[in-house]
Amino acid sequence: MSLLEVENLDVFYGDFQAVHGVNLSLDEGQTVAIIGANGAGKSTLLNAISGINGQKNGTVRFGGTDITRHRADRIAREGMTMVPEGRRLFTSLSVEDNLRMGESAGRKGPWTVGEIYALFPRLGELRQVAAGSLSGGQQQMVAIGRALMTNPRVLLCDELSLGLAPTIINDIYRCFDRIRETGVSIVVIEQNVAQAAAAAGYAYCLLEGRVSLEGRTDTLTMAEITAAYFGTEKTA
Repeated sequence: MSLLEVENLDVFYGDFQAVHGVNLSLDEGQTVAIIGANGAGKSTLLNAISGINGQKNGTVRFGGTDITRHRADRIAREGMTMVPEGRRLFTSLSVEDNLRMGESAGRKGPWTVGEIYALFPRLGELRQVAAGSLSGGQQQMVAIGRALMTNPRVLLCDELSLGLAPTIINDIYRCFDRIRETGVSIVVIEQNVAQAAAAAGYAYCLLEGRVSLEGRTDTLTMAEITAAYFGTEKTA
């Protein structure tokens, strides 16, 4: 049994259906990427899995338990946490106060404030600085650290690289190995196909709310990915 299983998931905004019949699975210790263009339904899918969007049909199972109708706060306490697009920090609070917000999930595990500072040493130097005054990359580190402070089994990452310089993106993705070493499985949304392939062993491509391609990242060809990403015919 997979750690996370999504079966025939439909997601709605009022009368508009944004996700159509998506199936997805994540195993223990695995990193899965969800790729696709703007508007493909990637964030909507992640919001539905994490309990943020409740307008859905289908089934979401986590650790064998049906969590389809669970609220986001309950899902976080059960061990699945989101790093949201745009970071959504408490900008007037310090770095450390933002990190400690993750403790509200009440889960025990390896991730403490000290471990976050070991993962991102720059944050330790800025621990008393207001989060709103940090650079975009530093804010993203705080958002990841806050999520890890819930000591999750699954970390859902929505557009980690959005608006960041390539060197900062590489620094952030390098932390994935350390995160996986603590037993955390990862789902990451990415528009950058090369970045997704480097970070994940398996990928799902969404097009207009449907899975247009899936497979191991080391076997998918660029022609296949391009066709699935843009909805075009594959070229030889």
